[in-house]
Amino acid sequence: MKDLIAYCGLDCESCEARIATINDDDELRAKVSKLWSELNDIEITPQMINCTGCRIEGPKTIFCDSICPIRQCALEKKVETCADCSEMEKCEKLEMIFENNPDAFENLKNHKKIEH
Repeated sequence: MKDLIAYCGLDCESCEARIATINDDDELRAKVSKLWSELNDIEITPQMINCTGCRIEGPKTIFCDSICPIRQCALEKKVETCADCSEMEKCEKLEMIFENNPDAFENLKNHKKIEH
């Protein structure tokens, strides 16, 4: 499984926070911070939008590093991704991700087929 697939199955390669970081794009950082602030009901400033990917070395946004319950759970369980967790298909934490982005579920299912 490629390293730019997050624990939850989202593709970090297409994440606007990562794209803003890689391209040092302050306009995109502002757009992402506004959207993520609204979605998560917390203030996320453009300066917080620096991330190279959920599962790889390098900077993480404050959300990805400290707030995301999925990443925290995966780190605690010491799994490569949520595909390695027996509770993946009934996980309430993943439910919203899968509803909003069916590709995330497919990414994890594909990981499970490849790795197991």
